[in-house]
Amino acid sequence: MVKILLVEDNEMNRDMLSRRLKKKGYDVVMAFDGQRGVEMASEESPDIILLDMSLPVMDGWDAARHLKASDETKSIPVIALTAHAMAGDRHKALGAGCDDYDTKPVDIKRLLEKIEGWLNV
Repeated sequence: MVKILLVEDNEMNRDMLSRRLKKKGYDVVMAFDGQRGVEMASEESPDIILLDMSLPVMDGWDAARHLKASDETKSIPVIALTAHAMAGDRHKALGAGCDDYDTKPVDIKRLLEKIEGWLNV
């Protein structure tokens, strides 16, 4: 079963996304802040990471940098999830190490297509 690490501090977003991903057959593990997300990426070895960029403790930008700097986690695809939808935000997320970018509110169909594309399923 494909494991997704969802790093999201907003309970409503976390609940909605985790339910929909589980309904599609994914195993979903969750972290509520960027620091814990980085730790769980090493502990859980997810197949893909969905990373909110506005997080407490360590923001998503720094979390992405840590994930891509670690030999343990650098090959895991990271999709940034953010309400930041300005022209430079996609470039900023990719520059921080994210492999892809999606805006909030999340369009679940579009997000699932991105996940499947990165997992080659």
